[in-house]
Amino acid sequence: MTIDHILNLKCTICGAEYQPDEVAYVCPHHGNEGILDVRYDYDAIATRITPETLRHNPDPTIWRYKPLLPVRADSPVPPLSVGGTPLYHTPELAASLGLRHLWVKDDGRQPTASYKDRASAIAVVKAREIGAEVITTASTGNAAAALSGLCASVGQKNVIFVPESAPQAKIAQLLTFGSTVMLVQGTYDDAFDLCMLAADEYGWYNRNTGFNPYMSEGKKTAGFEICEQLAWDAPDRIFVSVGDGCIIGGIHKGLRDLFALGWIDRMPKLMGVQAAGSDFLYQAWRTGEDVLTKPPIAAHTVADSISAGLPRDRIKAMRAVTETEGAFICVSDAEILQAIPDLARGSGVFAEPAGAAAFAGLVSAVRDGLVSPDERIVVLNTGNGLKDVSSAMKAVEAIGTWAHHVAPNLESLREIMGAM
Repeated sequence: MTIDHILNLKCTICGAEYQPDEVAYVCPHHGNEGILDVRYDYDAIATRITPETLRHNPDPTIWRYKPLLPVRADSPVPPLSVGGTPLYHTPELAASLGLRHLWVKDDGRQPTASYKDRASAIAVVKAREIGAEVITTASTGNAAAALSGLCASVGQKNVIFVPESAPQAKIAQLLTFGSTVMLVQGTYDDAFDLCMLAADEYGWYNRNTGFNPYMSEGKKTAGFEICEQLAWDAPDRIFVSVGDGCIIGGIHKGLRDLFALGWIDRMPKLMGVQAAGSDFLYQAWRTGEDVLTKPPIAAHTVADSISAGLPRDRIKAMRAVTETEGAFICVSDAEILQAIPDLARGSGVFAEPAGAAAFAGLVSAVRDGLVSPDERIVVLNTGNGLKDVSSAMKAVEAIGTWAHHVAPNLESLREIMGAM
């Protein structure tokens, strides 16, 4: 099947090029590591979509960018409203950090409450283009919930692999949407490996990030939205939490698309934020290690959505930071938990730990002098705080916030108010 605005798929390791119908997922010369990059005919795209046509397009979802996505023009799309999430200007939050220009992009507002809906929407379309009977993915929870919800919206069968330790709220989503759920007795990396084997064994369509090249294409759409919401005046830096690396790699791809089309005149610096207990990419960036040969680490962090011992999209993630002259930042679990109420009270955005990690990274960057007060900065929240209520409760308790138990009379209330 050809899509005329796609030039080819290019291996990120050896540079080999393939037509989309030549390979299913990866470059065959490197096993499962030969991640491909989708390359477009920008001249053809420029005849179909421009900032002006977008200005008159009432569709707020990712499908407003369909000519820049790896799907057929006539492919039906899921009915859920994916994309079009708000970009909040947060002057009070900025002032608390000594900054002048700060925005928060809230992808906790997606249909299943996380950024991963963007990739899963593309996965559903691509799977149905080839008539796949079943779609599968491995996840710490959010990608699974995203695929589960998107599949439910179109009646698509799916099988999900998640570690048993995934938060109950995320498992509840999967079961409610009707997915076949496999709770793996092990880590996310164990779940990923089993999912890969199962997809091969049963011929299921594989949605896994860092393997399916089209997932980056869904995740890049937040980069489109950020720049469009800022009237095509690209920010100086974008702070992104990083686990597997697909989100930051995807945003980089989106920004590259916009720069190639001439819609933005500079590339923002991408700032990848990792948890101290899951800092594979931070380590490699700091020491100059080759991410292809660096051995996995033992990952453990309160931010389950970015816990990955071996980031599957590590090549694209590393390039996103190095090619934009950004940086990787490492933050502790304590800093991540602190960031949950700080971000919420400064902006009204309730983030799960992985989403708050991006803000914790900004706090760290300000403290270390990595950003200047006049820079225009965007922080990306990748998931809603209701995904992990137990972590939110730990966060507020750690800063001395609790609910007051009051009897149903004014006397009891007066006593509490007097003590306060």
